[in-house]
Amino acid sequence: MKILGIETSCDETAAAVVNDSRNILSNVVRSQLEEHAPYGGIVPEVAARSHISTLDYIITKSMTEAKVKYSELDAIAATAGPGLIGGVIVGVMTAKAIAAARNIPFLAVNHLEGHALTARLTDNISFPYLLLLVSGGHTQLLIVENVNHYRRLGTTIDDAIGEAFDKTAKMLGLGYPGGPAVEIEARKGKPDRFSLPRPLKGREGCNFSFSGLKTAVRVTIEKLPAGALKTRDIEDICAEFQAAVADVVIDRVSNSIYEFKRRCPEGNTIVVAGGVAANSSIRSALSGVAELEGLKFVAPPNNLCTDNAAMIAWAGLERLKLGLTDGLDFAPRPRWPLDPEAAAAAFAGVKA
Repeated sequence: MKILGIETSCDETAAAVVNDSRNILSNVVRSQLEEHAPYGGIVPEVAARSHISTLDYIITKSMTEAKVKYSELDAIAATAGPGLIGGVIVGVMTAKAIAAARNIPFLAVNHLEGHALTARLTDNISFPYLLLLVSGGHTQLLIVENVNHYRRLGTTIDDAIGEAFDKTAKMLGLGYPGGPAVEIEARKGKPDRFSLPRPLKGREGCNFSFSGLKTAVRVTIEKLPAGALKTRDIEDICAEFQAAVADVVIDRVSNSIYEFKRRCPEGNTIVVAGGVAANSSIRSALSGVAELEGLKFVAPPNNLCTDNAAMIAWAGLERLKLGLTDGLDFAPRPRWPLDPEAAAAAFAGVKA
């Protein structure tokens, strides 16, 4: 089977073709970085307009690279939420049009499920497994029991990890996106020069909090001599910030592993996914925890951690195999929790 996937939930316009042999036949991604950089963040209206102007070209390029005709597609999948609703609508309506024109199934894919199932595309891992989903808008720990079956163990009670990275970069004048910039500076700095908090470390549970850490960065900067934020200051603050994030992740994930083993004694894998999963410091910390706990650690390649359409096509393919198709009346969702039974969390991208 071959499926075309479309991703337009944020600031990447993407299309990909994937088959059921786990081959990525094409994976085309156009970043909108240049459009949003002057604003220091993503502007929803700008993102939606960019998707409208480029999606047709991206789809055509993806089909050409895959050497696949529309008549050879078995279905089409599109991110239908959660995300910036303007962009989500663009992708969903385009996918519906193709599905109607070709008379093939339409699959409305949860963007988070795309991230959650990527490790099955890249590493063919079995259910169940523990997932740390970390991005600009989401920080969650989940047990992935099966396709369409998730149990959330913890989430952020305020800011997502990616947002904390972006805001820290902005305060330090590093530009947007902040995550890669902070990681580069952190490699050159000393993490013990400044002292930043480790929110919730040592507490029970699996929730995260990064608002206080972000505030501590601002206070640290303000305590420096006015107008004297030097290169060494930036490097050392980034190093301490990244070390604090890694310490918190280790602590929270360790708690979640206990719960995972209790609920799923047959599970043996921990997966990290989402844009922040590309951070080498966080990957290294998680790898160490997994080894200590006797678990296999899986992190998809960086280009499949950030938003892409291959993960959407694969999630669609997994759903198609189970008969989980959607009608053309499916309504895009700005909010769409993976675990509908979990408590709503306004700052975690999962509020109902």
